[in-house]
Amino acid sequence: AFDGLRVATWNITNYSSGRVAAFRTAIYDSYQGRSMAPDVLICQELLSQSGVNNFLNILNGAAGSPGDWAAAPYINGNDTDNAFFYRTSKVTFLGVTTVVVGGGPPNPPRDVQRYDVRLVGYTADEATIAMYSSHMKAGTNSSDQDRRLLEAQMIRDDAESLPSGWSFLLGGDFNIRDSSEAAYVELVGSQANNAGRFRDPIKTPGSWNNNFSFRFVHTQDPSGAGGMDDRYDQILLSRDLTNGREMDYIGDATIPYSTTTWNDANHSYRAWGNDGSSYNTSLTISGNSMVGPTIAQALVDTTTAGHLPVFLDIRVPAEISSETVLDFGQVAVGSVAELTLNVSNAGDVALWGANGIDDLDYSMTTTAGFTAPAGSFVAVAGAGANAHTVSMDTSTVGVLNGTLTIASDAVDEPVRLVTLTGEVVDNNCVGDIDNSGVVDLTDLAILLANFDASPADPNQGDLDGNNAVDLTDLAILLANFDLTCP
Repeated sequence: AFDGLRVATWNITNYSSGRVAAFRTAIYDSYQGRSMAPDVLICQELLSQSGVNNFLNILNGAAGSPGDWAAAPYINGNDTDNAFFYRTSKVTFLGVTTVVVGGGPPNPPRDVQRYDVRLVGYTADEATIAMYSSHMKAGTNSSDQDRRLLEAQMIRDDAESLPSGWSFLLGGDFNIRDSSEAAYVELVGSQANNAGRFRDPIKTPGSWNNNFSFRFVHTQDPSGAGGMDDRYDQILLSRDLTNGREMDYIGDATIPYSTTTWNDANHSYRAWGNDGSSYNTSLTISGNSMVGPTIAQALVDTTTAGHLPVFLDIRVPAEISSETVLDFGQVAVGSVAELTLNVSNAGDVALWGANGIDDLDYSMTTTAGFTAPAGSFVAVAGAGANAHTVSMDTSTVGVLNGTLTIASDAVDEPVRLVTLTGEVVDNNCVGDIDNSGVVDLTDLAILLANFDASPADPNQGDLDGNNAVDLTDLAILLANFDLTCP
């Protein structure tokens, strides 16, 4: 099992139908507790709407599938096409845009689509991701590279124009052999306008083709004669998805991917099925330490001269919960008036897992007459609430109204307002719990009904502000019994 949102990209090789068992095994079988099981799947090399329908049936009909998969509208472009599959319990589909129209030289050969989604349960732009799917021109001659560069330029230009607050990523088969190629530099390099700049989340630049040092990130070819010797398939992320805050890559984008093991604890990014033992040969089946022989064979069977899928996990933003009103009720002048504010990270642990939700970072301020703890605080999803003592100034008789402001990194509610209210009264008025103007049997009944309650507030009979209804409160009320309040 994993936490957060899992996004995968996969060139499924001229797909129209068939390979049902192989795909279902590759995607949903598990080995030593590991399974691909994505929430979003960006695909290349679909041949038709029928192919999209057939692959959607594969996803929903697999053993272990949650059965909540849907497909974005299919766009039939030049050559093979993109497809986008998503779990409706995890993301809401917002729309699809064709960013690049494929055609003959000098244009890119195939369409690039952008699929926009928002995390389920969120409304903010900061919970929205634009996901691009690209299948760039293959080949090493200058015209091939020029067509890839043009495609990269068009993708970056589009990313620069996205609404403020949106994140973005690019998944696909880039057919790029070296990070120094102009198309790759266009995507990840610094420019005057870096709003559309991508980042390799595993910080693994270099000459990937036929290079043993990159054997753990190669994706092509698990079944063909060429063997595993290229990092054609990648997922690149917007910079805000690798800054360690809010919605973010689960991993450390400042640390290069391991060159000694596939099981890199610094990264959720994986070339699924590649345990590093298949350099320049077909994918290892028997003894495959990442996925085991059954899944490894299925990955080979999904394609001929094809590709491995790549996936990574994204941590979702924190959400905030607290009381919205703290009513101190009537409090005697000069006494202690304190109430508890409970602040928690309300991220949906059942949906995203505790480790798949960002920590809630927050601070509090109050208006005059009230005090809240100073400093910065952290609330972890699923760990319960942080209890903070909020106090009211009781030095002067009168009604107090104010606001406590919680500033946080909860993207849907970065500023949360808590209403504060209370009345400081002369000592001979304390005990009029129901505000009837007299301390009477009704007030006594309220107090006795809540006796021993803790935590408690003045409306329940906590007359001395110690957060409990006890004998001291009873004594105060009896001492003022039958008094008329001014």
